[in-house]
Amino acid sequence: MARVKKQERHEILKRQVNEKPFLTDEELSKLLKVSIQTIRLDRTELGIPEVRERIRKVAQEAREKVTTIEKDDLVGELIELEPGHSGVSLLKVTDDMVFAKNQIAKGHYIFSQANSLALALIDAPMAVTGVANIKYKVPVKVGEMLVATAEVIRQRRNKFFVWVKTRNDHEEVFRAKFIVVSLTEG
Repeated sequence: MARVKKQERHEILKRQVNEKPFLTDEELSKLLKVSIQTIRLDRTELGIPEVRERIRKVAQEAREKVTTIEKDDLVGELIELEPGHSGVSLLKVTDDMVFAKNQIAKGHYIFSQANSLALALIDAPMAVTGVANIKYKVPVKVGEMLVATAEVIRQRRNKFFVWVKTRNDHEEVFRAKFIVVSLTEG
């Protein structure tokens, strides 16, 4: 493949970062077939912050939309939220989240990320999980970045049916269907 001209590379870089703000410089360099240093120079020239700053900014904007649960009760980093419709969160699997014997993630961390994302989607003062139908598809190892995407697929009165799918870099590792119940005072 021929080398991409700088102006075209800048356009592709801006588009990719807008669509996927959590792409690292390494991933961008592979995508654009240039060095990491070139990506860093391009980002600086375009005023695009590094991935940690992009994620922090997007996460802050998303967290401000949460009404159902306290922001500190979210498991993972909320990076996108459209209340009543959809959301996305990230969770980096760390040493304290895995079994010492085999370095496989404990299931309750993966479930908690999905469950808190499902609750965060509901635009209500308070909601609880009524039903959770879950499936662990493949083991998750320390160091993996989990991306959970959630979508409200149906609403019946105060019950919200929410699908959550969690992926690592390669495949779906977990999925769940939640029925989240909005609690109203009175």
